[in-house]
Amino acid sequence: MIKFSSSLPLCASTRVTIIGAGKVGSTLAQRIAEKNLADVVLLDIVAGMPQGIALDLTQARGIEQHDCRIIGTNDYVDTANSDIVVITAGIPRKPGMTRDDLMRTNAQIVVEAVQRSIAHSPNAILIVVTNPLDVMTYLAWQASGIPSNRVMGMAGVLDSARFQSFIAMELGVAITDITTTVLGGHGDLMVPLPRYSTVSGVPITEIMEPETIDRLIKRTRNGGAEIVELMRTGSAYFAPASATCLMVESILYNQSRVVPTCAYLQGEYGLNDIYVGVPSRLGCAGVESIVELNLSEAELSALHISAESVRQNVHQAKEMLAAVAKVN
Repeated sequence: MIKFSSSLPLCASTRVTIIGAGKVGSTLAQRIAEKNLADVVLLDIVAGMPQGIALDLTQARGIEQHDCRIIGTNDYVDTANSDIVVITAGIPRKPGMTRDDLMRTNAQIVVEAVQRSIAHSPNAILIVVTNPLDVMTYLAWQASGIPSNRVMGMAGVLDSARFQSFIAMELGVAITDITTTVLGGHGDLMVPLPRYSTVSGVPITEIMEPETIDRLIKRTRNGGAEIVELMRTGSAYFAPASATCLMVESILYNQSRVVPTCAYLQGEYGLNDIYVGVPSRLGCAGVESIVELNLSEAELSALHISAESVRQNVHQAKEMLAAVAKVN
């Protein structure tokens, strides 16, 4: 009888931890594993849920032809030595609820998740997905105590993908021929840039009427809420998971892809000490550089208005957290 030893030491491997095993977190775990990007640790406070999802995904490995290990856990100890930690934990939006309505509860969840995960993976890169995204990313950076280039938020990739989809639907062209750019906060004041959104290199401003572009911009800004209203009992998760996976892949493979990212600004675009969506180059060091586009006065003004809204919400979130800390 042929015998296989189970006592051999495990080889070092790339590890991505996902905090929050809800729809976005579990779908992201599936995306990462099935693309064979890294081993995945899926953590949630609900006993048994991440373990069950991990077992289910593990049983699909042979069918999907990948060898990634998938672990489900309720213990942050199991997340140790992660290369990337993705924060998806938090309550989802419900019909009639804005991203900002989520702030009080999700701020506490994100800060605790960051502190506990970084304690076990001090060299990790953080990607925040929890809404309100820009505010949560700033709070995550402050709670982590790590350099700002290693903390970022997923928003611009998703918003740009939505704009891209709506343009493709409107024109009836291949979506792979479309490139879009969306800046600013992940909310109603986001700044889609028609001049930097193209079909096979041709700006949409040259092939679409202004009224049509304005309609698609409005739909992009309302992209998440539209899905919430349609689903009634949940929010988007397929596209957010795909957007996050793209960022994870660019970092792990050191691809240096330029993608819209919620990144920390220190003078770029005339903004300081704020996390907001801008084109960024993502590689193994995290945010390797910020790409400054040549914006018109109107575009720059819209970006500053969006950033100011984020800044006000950051101050509000800090006050909420301070009040909670004082009570405790």
